[in-house]
Amino acid sequence: MKMIYNVKDKPKFSQMIVFAFQQLLAIMAATIAVPAIVGNGMTASAALFGAGAGTIIYQLFTKFRSPVFLGSSFAFIGSMFAAFAGAASVQLGYLGLLLGALFAGLVYVIIALIVKFVGVGWINKLMPAVVIGPTVALIGLSLAGAAIKDVFSYGPQDGNGSFIMTTDIWVSFICAMVTFFVVVICSTFGKKMAKLIPFIIGILAGYAVALVFTLIGKSTGNEALMIIDFAPFQALVADGVTINTFFAVPDFTFLTAIEGVKDFDPSYVATVAVAYIPVAFVVFAEHIADHKNLSSIIESDLLEDPGLHRTLLGDGVGSFVGAIFGGCPNTTYGESVGCVAITKNASVATITTTAIISILIAFISPFVAFLDSIPGCVMGGVCITLYGFIAVSGLKMIQKVDLEDNANLFTTSVILITGIGGMAIAIGKVTITAIACALILGIITNIVLSKKKAK
Repeated sequence: MKMIYNVKDKPKFSQMIVFAFQQLLAIMAATIAVPAIVGNGMTASAALFGAGAGTIIYQLFTKFRSPVFLGSSFAFIGSMFAAFAGAASVQLGYLGLLLGALFAGLVYVIIALIVKFVGVGWINKLMPAVVIGPTVALIGLSLAGAAIKDVFSYGPQDGNGSFIMTTDIWVSFICAMVTFFVVVICSTFGKKMAKLIPFIIGILAGYAVALVFTLIGKSTGNEALMIIDFAPFQALVADGVTINTFFAVPDFTFLTAIEGVKDFDPSYVATVAVAYIPVAFVVFAEHIADHKNLSSIIESDLLEDPGLHRTLLGDGVGSFVGAIFGGCPNTTYGESVGCVAITKNASVATITTTAIISILIAFISPFVAFLDSIPGCVMGGVCITLYGFIAVSGLKMIQKVDLEDNANLFTTSVILITGIGGMAIAIGKVTITAIACALILGIITNIVLSKKKAK
Protein backbone atom coordinates (compact mmCIF):
# COMPACT_ATOMS: atom_id res chain seq x y z
CA MET A 1 0.00 0.00 0.00
CA LYS A 2 1.85 3.09 -1.23
CA MET A 3 1.72 6.00 1.18
CA ILE A 4 1.10 9.57 0.01
CA TYR A 5 3.06 10.73 3.04
CA ASN A 6 5.64 8.32 4.48
CA VAL A 7 6.79 8.13 8.09
CA LYS A 8 9.48 10.81 7.81
CA ASP A 9 7.55 13.15 5.50
CA LYS A 10 6.35 16.50 6.79
CA PRO A 11 3.29 18.02 5.09
CA LYS A 12 2.97 21.78 4.83
CA PHE A 13 2.08 23.31 8.18
CA SER A 14 -1.43 24.36 7.16
CA GLN A 15 -2.15 20.90 5.74
CA MET A 16 -0.65 19.16 8.75
CA ILE A 17 -3.01 20.97 11.11
CA VAL A 18 -5.96 19.70 9.08
CA PHE A 19 -4.55 16.15 8.91
CA ALA A 20 -3.91 16.19 12.67
CA PHE A 21 -7.47 17.34 13.38
CA GLN A 22 -8.70 14.42 11.29
CA GLN A 23 -6.63 11.97 13.35
CA LEU A 24 -8.09 13.54 16.48
CA LEU A 25 -11.63 13.02 15.24
CA ALA A 26 -10.82 9.39 14.44
CA ILE A 27 -9.64 8.60 18.00
CA MET A 28 -11.71 11.10 19.94
CA ALA A 29 -14.91 9.11 20.51
CA ALA A 30 -13.16 6.10 22.03
CA THR A 31 -10.71 8.19 24.06
CA ILE A 32 -13.40 10.15 25.88
CA ALA A 33 -15.70 7.12 26.20
CA VAL A 34 -13.51 5.41 28.82
CA PRO A 35 -13.74 8.15 31.49
CA ALA A 36 -17.47 8.46 30.75
CA ILE A 37 -17.94 4.72 31.40
CA VAL A 38 -15.81 4.60 34.57
CA GLY A 39 -17.34 7.78 36.01
CA ASN A 40 -16.33 8.87 39.54
CA GLY A 41 -15.71 12.40 38.32
CA MET A 42 -13.31 11.52 35.50
CA THR A 43 -13.48 13.98 32.60
CA ALA A 44 -13.11 13.89 28.82
CA SER A 45 -10.81 16.92 28.74
CA ALA A 46 -8.33 15.30 31.14
CA ALA A 47 -8.41 12.10 29.07
CA LEU A 48 -7.64 14.07 25.90
CA PHE A 49 -4.71 15.78 27.63
CA GLY A 50 -3.43 12.42 28.92
CA ALA A 51 -3.74 10.81 25.49
CA GLY A 52 -1.78 13.64 23.88
CA ALA A 53 0.94 13.58 26.54
CA GLY A 54 1.22 9.78 26.36
CA THR A 55 1.51 9.88 22.57
CA ILE A 56 4.37 12.37 22.71
CA ILE A 57 6.21 10.12 25.19
CA TYR A 58 5.63 7.17 22.87
CA GLN A 59 7.03 9.11 19.91
CA LEU A 60 10.13 10.08 21.90
CA PHE A 61 10.84 6.46 22.81
CA THR A 62 10.28 5.26 19.24
CA LYS A 63 12.46 8.03 17.78
CA PHE A 64 9.44 9.39 15.86
CA ARG A 65 9.32 6.32 13.58
CA SER A 66 5.95 4.79 14.50
CA PRO A 67 2.87 6.66 13.17
CA VAL A 68 0.21 5.76 15.72
CA PHE A 69 -1.73 7.66 18.38
CA LEU A 70 -2.19 6.39 21.94
CA GLY A 71 -5.64 6.74 23.48
CA SER A 72 -7.58 5.53 26.53
CA SER A 73 -7.48 1.73 26.78
CA PHE A 74 -10.79 -0.14 27.05
CA ALA A 75 -8.95 -3.23 28.31
CA PHE A 76 -8.31 -1.56 31.68
CA ILE A 77 -11.91 -0.49 32.35
CA GLY A 78 -12.48 -3.47 34.67
CA SER A 79 -9.20 -2.70 36.44
CA MET A 80 -10.23 0.92 36.93
CA PHE A 81 -13.57 -0.14 38.39
CA ALA A 82 -11.67 -2.45 40.77
CA ALA A 83 -9.40 0.42 41.83
CA PHE A 84 -12.42 2.49 42.88
CA ALA A 85 -14.33 -0.46 44.37
CA GLY A 86 -11.43 -1.41 46.65
CA ALA A 87 -10.73 2.14 47.80
CA ALA A 88 -11.90 3.69 51.05
CA SER A 89 -12.59 6.96 49.22
CA VAL A 90 -12.88 8.30 45.69
CA GLN A 91 -9.61 10.17 46.22
CA LEU A 92 -7.83 6.93 47.09
CA GLY A 93 -9.41 5.40 43.99
CA TYR A 94 -7.68 8.08 41.91
CA LEU A 95 -4.39 7.21 43.61
CA GLY A 96 -5.15 3.59 42.71
CA LEU A 97 -5.47 4.59 39.04
CA LEU A 98 -1.90 5.92 39.15
CA LEU A 99 -0.55 2.88 41.00
CA GLY A 100 -2.29 0.55 38.57
CA ALA A 101 -0.92 2.37 35.54
CA LEU A 102 2.53 2.20 37.14
CA PHE A 103 2.23 -1.57 37.59
CA ALA A 104 1.06 -2.01 33.99
CA GLY A 105 3.91 0.19 32.76
CA LEU A 106 6.45 -1.90 34.69
CA VAL A 107 5.17 -5.04 32.95
CA TYR A 108 5.88 -3.38 29.60
CA VAL A 109 9.34 -2.27 30.77
CA ILE A 110 10.26 -5.80 31.89
CA ILE A 111 9.08 -7.34 28.61
CA ALA A 112 10.92 -4.62 26.69
CA LEU A 113 14.17 -5.48 28.49
CA ILE A 114 13.71 -9.16 27.64
CA VAL A 115 13.09 -8.29 23.99
CA LYS A 116 16.13 -6.00 23.98
CA PHE A 117 18.48 -8.80 25.01
CA VAL A 118 16.73 -11.81 23.43
CA GLY A 119 15.43 -10.23 20.21
CA VAL A 120 12.07 -10.53 18.45
CA GLY A 121 12.63 -13.88 16.76
CA TRP A 122 10.59 -15.69 19.39
CA ILE A 123 7.69 -13.27 18.80
CA ASN A 124 7.65 -14.08 15.09
CA LYS A 125 7.74 -17.81 15.82
CA LEU A 126 5.05 -17.55 18.48
CA MET A 127 2.83 -15.27 16.39
CA PRO A 128 3.31 -15.98 12.67
CA ALA A 129 0.95 -14.59 10.03
CA VAL A 130 -1.52 -17.44 10.54
CA VAL A 131 -1.94 -16.29 14.16
CA ILE A 132 -1.53 -12.53 13.99
CA GLY A 133 -3.56 -12.07 10.77
CA PRO A 134 -6.90 -13.38 12.07
CA THR A 135 -6.23 -11.66 15.42
CA VAL A 136 -5.93 -8.27 13.71
CA ALA A 137 -9.06 -9.05 11.70
CA LEU A 138 -10.78 -9.95 14.95
CA ILE A 139 -9.92 -6.57 16.48
CA GLY A 140 -11.85 -4.88 13.68
CA LEU A 141 -14.71 -7.37 13.68
CA SER A 142 -15.11 -7.19 17.46
CA LEU A 143 -15.78 -3.47 17.13
CA ALA A 144 -18.47 -3.96 14.47
CA GLY A 145 -21.27 -4.07 17.03
CA ALA A 146 -20.14 -0.78 18.57
CA ALA A 147 -20.10 0.87 15.14
CA ILE A 148 -23.63 -0.27 14.30
CA LYS A 149 -24.90 0.73 17.75
CA ASP A 150 -23.53 4.20 17.05
CA VAL A 151 -25.18 4.24 13.61
CA PHE A 152 -28.60 3.90 15.22
CA SER A 153 -27.53 5.77 18.37
CA TYR A 154 -30.80 5.16 20.20
CA GLY A 155 -34.20 3.60 19.75
CA PRO A 156 -36.22 0.46 20.44
CA GLN A 157 -35.12 -3.10 19.66
CA ASP A 158 -37.18 -6.21 19.11
CA GLY A 159 -36.73 -9.48 21.00
CA ASN A 160 -33.96 -10.58 18.64
CA GLY A 161 -31.84 -7.48 19.22
CA SER A 162 -32.73 -5.89 15.86
CA PHE A 163 -33.47 -2.16 15.77
CA ILE A 164 -37.09 -1.20 15.04
CA MET A 165 -37.05 1.46 12.32
CA THR A 166 -38.98 4.26 13.99
CA THR A 167 -38.66 7.91 12.91
CA ASP A 168 -35.73 8.66 15.21
CA ILE A 169 -33.89 5.54 14.04
CA TRP A 170 -34.37 6.52 10.39
CA VAL A 171 -33.00 10.00 11.05
CA SER A 172 -29.97 8.53 12.85
CA PHE A 173 -29.45 6.05 10.01
CA ILE A 174 -29.62 8.75 7.34
CA CYS A 175 -27.00 10.88 9.13
CA ALA A 176 -24.71 7.86 9.48
CA MET A 177 -25.06 6.88 5.83
CA VAL A 178 -24.40 10.44 4.61
CA THR A 179 -21.22 10.42 6.69
CA PHE A 180 -20.20 6.97 5.46
CA PHE A 181 -20.71 7.65 1.75
CA VAL A 182 -19.03 11.05 1.86
CA VAL A 183 -16.00 9.42 3.52
CA VAL A 184 -15.72 6.56 1.01
CA ILE A 185 -16.41 8.77 -2.03
CA CYS A 186 -13.78 11.33 -0.95
CA SER A 187 -11.29 8.56 -0.17
CA THR A 188 -11.90 6.77 -3.49
CA PHE A 189 -12.56 9.56 -5.98
CA GLY A 190 -11.27 12.62 -4.16
CA LYS A 191 -8.44 14.72 -5.51
CA LYS A 192 -5.59 16.25 -3.52
CA MET A 193 -6.84 17.40 -0.09
CA ALA A 194 -10.25 15.74 -0.40
CA LYS A 195 -8.53 12.36 -0.60
CA LEU A 196 -6.40 13.15 2.43
CA ILE A 197 -9.15 14.41 4.75
CA PRO A 198 -12.17 12.19 4.01
CA PHE A 199 -13.08 11.90 7.70
CA ILE A 200 -13.26 15.64 8.30
CA ILE A 201 -15.42 16.14 5.20
CA GLY A 202 -17.61 13.17 6.12
CA ILE A 203 -18.11 14.25 9.72
CA LEU A 204 -18.92 17.82 8.70
CA ALA A 205 -21.42 16.53 6.12
CA GLY A 206 -23.07 14.23 8.66
CA TYR A 207 -23.11 16.99 11.28
CA ALA A 208 -24.72 19.40 8.79
CA VAL A 209 -27.51 16.93 7.99
CA ALA A 210 -28.01 16.25 11.71
CA LEU A 211 -28.18 20.01 12.35
CA VAL A 212 -30.88 20.42 9.71
CA PHE A 213 -32.95 17.62 11.28
CA THR A 214 -32.40 19.08 14.75
CA LEU A 215 -33.49 22.61 13.75
CA ILE A 216 -36.59 21.21 12.03
CA GLY A 217 -37.32 19.17 15.14
CA LYS A 218 -37.00 22.19 17.41
CA SER A 219 -39.22 24.35 15.22
CA THR A 220 -41.93 21.67 14.99
CA GLY A 221 -41.56 20.24 18.50
CA ASN A 222 -40.65 16.81 17.10
CA GLU A 223 -38.10 15.29 19.51
CA ALA A 224 -37.44 12.37 17.15
CA LEU A 225 -35.62 14.76 14.81
CA MET A 226 -33.42 16.35 17.48
CA ILE A 227 -30.21 14.42 16.81
CA ILE A 228 -27.73 16.98 18.13
CA ASP A 229 -27.59 17.58 21.88
CA PHE A 230 -26.67 21.21 22.57
CA ALA A 231 -26.21 20.57 26.31
CA PRO A 232 -22.37 20.80 26.12
CA PHE A 233 -22.70 24.33 24.70
CA GLN A 234 -25.40 25.32 27.18
CA ALA A 235 -23.17 24.21 30.07
CA LEU A 236 -20.60 26.79 29.00
CA VAL A 237 -22.95 29.65 29.91
CA ALA A 238 -24.89 27.98 32.72
CA ASP A 239 -23.35 30.42 35.24
CA GLY A 240 -23.12 33.30 32.79
CA VAL A 241 -20.26 34.18 30.49
CA THR A 242 -17.03 33.74 32.47
CA ILE A 243 -13.44 32.81 31.70
CA ASN A 244 -14.49 29.16 32.00
CA THR A 245 -16.80 29.69 29.03
CA PHE A 246 -13.69 29.90 26.89
CA PHE A 247 -10.88 28.29 28.85
CA ALA A 248 -10.82 25.76 31.68
CA VAL A 249 -8.08 23.67 33.31
CA PRO A 250 -8.97 19.95 33.15
CA ASP A 251 -9.46 18.02 36.39
CA PHE A 252 -6.14 16.19 36.29
CA THR A 253 -6.02 12.82 38.03
CA PHE A 254 -2.85 13.44 40.01
CA LEU A 255 -4.40 16.45 41.76
CA THR A 256 -7.20 14.33 43.20
CA ALA A 257 -4.83 11.40 43.82
CA ILE A 258 -2.72 13.56 46.14
CA GLU A 259 -5.78 13.98 48.36
CA GLY A 260 -6.10 10.19 48.55
CA VAL A 261 -2.73 9.72 50.22
CA LYS A 262 -4.33 10.29 53.64
CA ASP A 263 -6.55 7.20 53.11
CA PHE A 264 -3.70 4.98 51.87
CA ASP A 265 -3.63 1.38 53.11
CA PRO A 266 -0.75 -0.97 52.13
CA SER A 267 -3.21 -3.81 51.49
CA TYR A 268 -4.84 -1.66 48.81
CA VAL A 269 -1.66 -1.93 46.72
CA ALA A 270 -2.22 -5.68 46.33
CA THR A 271 -5.81 -5.09 45.20
CA VAL A 272 -4.66 -2.71 42.49
CA ALA A 273 -1.74 -4.92 41.42
CA VAL A 274 -3.99 -7.96 40.95
CA ALA A 275 -6.43 -5.85 38.91
CA TYR A 276 -3.84 -4.31 36.57
CA ILE A 277 -0.85 -6.61 36.07
CA PRO A 278 -2.63 -9.54 34.33
CA VAL A 279 -4.43 -7.13 32.00
CA ALA A 280 -1.07 -5.62 31.02
CA PHE A 281 -0.05 -8.97 29.54
CA VAL A 282 -3.31 -9.05 27.59
CA VAL A 283 -2.71 -5.56 26.20
CA PHE A 284 0.84 -6.64 25.29
CA ALA A 285 -0.65 -9.15 22.85
CA GLU A 286 -2.82 -6.41 21.34
CA HIS A 287 0.27 -4.18 21.14
CA ILE A 288 1.96 -6.82 18.97
CA ALA A 289 -1.10 -7.16 16.75
CA ASP A 290 -1.44 -3.40 16.24
CA HIS A 291 2.24 -2.96 15.35
CA LYS A 292 2.24 -5.96 13.02
CA ASN A 293 -0.80 -4.48 11.28
CA LEU A 294 0.73 -1.02 11.08
CA SER A 295 3.97 -2.55 9.76
CA SER A 296 2.11 -4.21 6.91
CA ILE A 297 0.39 -0.92 6.05
CA ILE A 298 3.53 1.24 5.94
CA GLU A 299 5.64 -1.67 4.58
CA SER A 300 8.27 -1.29 7.29
CA ASP A 301 8.74 -3.74 10.18
CA LEU A 302 8.30 -1.68 13.34
CA LEU A 303 9.34 -4.65 15.46
CA GLU A 304 12.79 -4.27 13.93
CA ASP A 305 12.95 -0.49 13.44
CA PRO A 306 12.58 1.27 15.82
CA GLY A 307 12.32 -2.10 17.56
CA LEU A 308 9.73 -3.83 19.71
CA HIS A 309 11.61 -2.91 22.87
CA ARG A 310 11.22 0.77 22.01
CA THR A 311 7.52 0.54 21.11
CA LEU A 312 6.89 -1.34 24.37
CA LEU A 313 8.79 1.21 26.45
CA GLY A 314 6.97 4.02 24.70
CA ASP A 315 3.60 2.37 25.22
CA GLY A 316 4.31 1.52 28.87
CA VAL A 317 5.76 4.86 29.95
CA GLY A 318 3.29 6.76 27.75
CA SER A 319 0.46 4.83 29.36
CA PHE A 320 1.60 5.84 32.84
CA VAL A 321 2.03 9.48 31.84
CA GLY A 322 -1.45 9.45 30.30
CA ALA A 323 -2.90 8.08 33.54
CA ILE A 324 -1.17 10.77 35.62
CA PHE A 325 -3.22 13.41 33.83
CA GLY A 326 -6.33 11.58 32.59
CA GLY A 327 -6.52 8.51 34.82
CA CYS A 328 -6.74 6.14 31.84
CA PRO A 329 -3.84 3.92 30.81
CA ASN A 330 -3.21 4.42 27.11
CA THR A 331 -2.76 1.97 24.26
CA THR A 332 -2.06 2.14 20.53
CA TYR A 333 -5.35 2.82 18.76
CA GLY A 334 -6.77 0.72 15.93
CA GLU A 335 -8.75 3.79 14.87
CA SER A 336 -5.46 5.63 14.36
CA VAL A 337 -4.04 2.73 12.34
CA GLY A 338 -7.20 2.65 10.23
CA CYS A 339 -6.93 6.39 9.60
CA VAL A 340 -3.34 5.93 8.39
CA ALA A 341 -4.43 3.10 6.08
CA ILE A 342 -7.38 4.92 4.53
CA THR A 343 -5.75 8.35 4.07
CA LYS A 344 -2.34 6.88 3.17
CA ASN A 345 -0.77 9.43 5.48
CA ALA A 346 1.86 7.79 7.70
CA SER A 347 3.59 11.03 8.66
CA VAL A 348 4.77 10.90 12.26
CA ALA A 349 4.80 14.70 12.20
CA THR A 350 1.02 14.51 11.74
CA ILE A 351 0.65 12.17 14.73
CA THR A 352 2.81 14.40 16.91
CA THR A 353 0.79 17.45 15.87
CA THR A 354 -2.38 15.54 16.76
CA ALA A 355 -0.97 14.94 20.24
CA ILE A 356 -0.18 18.64 20.67
CA ILE A 357 -3.66 19.65 19.51
CA SER A 358 -5.19 17.08 21.87
CA ILE A 359 -3.33 18.70 24.76
CA LEU A 360 -4.27 22.24 23.75
CA ILE A 361 -7.97 21.66 23.13
CA ALA A 362 -8.30 20.11 26.59
CA PHE A 363 -8.18 23.72 27.83
CA ILE A 364 -10.50 25.22 25.17
CA SER A 365 -14.06 24.83 26.45
CA PRO A 366 -16.02 25.57 23.22
CA PHE A 367 -13.91 23.10 21.26
CA VAL A 368 -14.43 20.33 23.80
CA ALA A 369 -18.15 21.15 23.73
CA PHE A 370 -18.21 20.84 19.93
CA LEU A 371 -16.51 17.45 20.05
CA ASP A 372 -18.97 16.31 22.73
CA SER A 373 -21.88 17.44 20.55
CA ILE A 374 -20.99 15.34 17.49
CA PRO A 375 -23.85 12.81 17.28
CA GLY A 376 -23.05 9.15 17.83
CA CYS A 377 -24.65 8.28 14.49
CA VAL A 378 -22.18 10.51 12.65
CA MET A 379 -19.23 8.84 14.37
CA GLY A 380 -20.86 5.48 13.62
CA GLY A 381 -20.67 6.22 9.89
CA VAL A 382 -16.96 6.94 10.27
CA CYS A 383 -16.33 3.86 12.43
CA ILE A 384 -17.77 1.52 9.78
CA THR A 385 -14.86 2.50 7.54
CA LEU A 386 -12.21 2.54 10.28
CA TYR A 387 -13.10 -0.81 11.84
CA GLY A 388 -13.63 -2.37 8.43
CA PHE A 389 -10.12 -1.40 7.36
CA ILE A 390 -8.67 -2.97 10.50
CA ALA A 391 -10.50 -6.23 9.76
CA VAL A 392 -9.46 -6.25 6.11
CA SER A 393 -5.84 -5.48 7.05
CA GLY A 394 -5.81 -8.66 9.14
CA LEU A 395 -7.30 -10.70 6.31
CA LYS A 396 -4.61 -9.39 3.97
CA MET A 397 -1.97 -10.79 6.31
CA ILE A 398 -3.21 -14.33 5.73
CA GLN A 399 -3.47 -14.03 1.94
CA LYS A 400 -0.22 -15.93 1.53
CA VAL A 401 -1.05 -18.49 4.22
CA ASP A 402 -1.91 -21.94 2.83
CA LEU A 403 -5.41 -22.54 4.21
CA GLU A 404 -5.51 -25.91 2.44
CA ASP A 405 -3.21 -27.02 5.24
CA ASN A 406 -5.40 -28.14 8.17
CA ALA A 407 -2.89 -26.79 10.70
CA ASN A 408 -3.34 -23.28 9.30
CA LEU A 409 -7.07 -23.74 8.73
CA PHE A 410 -7.82 -24.77 12.31
CA THR A 411 -5.54 -22.11 13.79
CA THR A 412 -7.34 -19.39 11.86
CA SER A 413 -10.74 -20.90 12.63
CA VAL A 414 -10.28 -21.09 16.40
CA ILE A 415 -9.17 -17.45 16.58
CA LEU A 416 -12.10 -16.12 14.55
CA ILE A 417 -14.82 -18.25 16.12
CA THR A 418 -13.79 -17.87 19.77
CA GLY A 419 -13.12 -14.17 19.31
CA ILE A 420 -16.32 -13.30 17.46
CA GLY A 421 -18.24 -15.60 19.81
CA GLY A 422 -17.02 -13.54 22.74
CA MET A 423 -15.07 -16.15 24.70
CA ALA A 424 -14.02 -13.86 27.56
CA ILE A 425 -12.99 -15.47 30.85
CA ALA A 426 -13.24 -13.87 34.30
CA ILE A 427 -10.75 -15.10 36.88
CA GLY A 428 -11.55 -13.32 40.12
CA LYS A 429 -11.38 -9.60 39.40
CA VAL A 430 -9.39 -10.15 36.22
CA THR A 431 -11.13 -10.53 32.87
CA ILE A 432 -9.24 -12.02 29.94
CA THR A 433 -10.84 -10.37 26.93
CA ALA A 434 -12.25 -12.33 24.00
CA ILE A 435 -9.42 -11.11 21.75
CA ALA A 436 -6.79 -12.22 24.27
CA CYS A 437 -8.47 -15.63 24.73
CA ALA A 438 -8.68 -16.09 20.96
CA LEU A 439 -5.01 -15.15 20.53
CA ILE A 440 -3.89 -17.53 23.30
CA LEU A 441 -5.92 -20.40 21.85
CA GLY A 442 -4.58 -19.61 18.39
CA ILE A 443 -0.98 -19.69 19.61
CA ILE A 444 -1.50 -23.00 21.43
CA THR A 445 -3.32 -24.55 18.46
CA ASN A 446 -0.58 -23.46 16.06
CA ILE A 447 2.17 -24.86 18.31
CA VAL A 448 0.40 -28.20 18.78
CA LEU A 449 -0.45 -28.66 15.10
CA SER A 450 2.95 -27.45 13.91
CA LYS A 451 4.69 -30.04 16.06
CA LYS A 452 2.42 -32.76 14.73
CA LYS A 453 3.08 -31.57 11.18
CA ALA A 454 6.83 -31.58 11.80
CA LYS A 455 6.66 -35.29 12.70
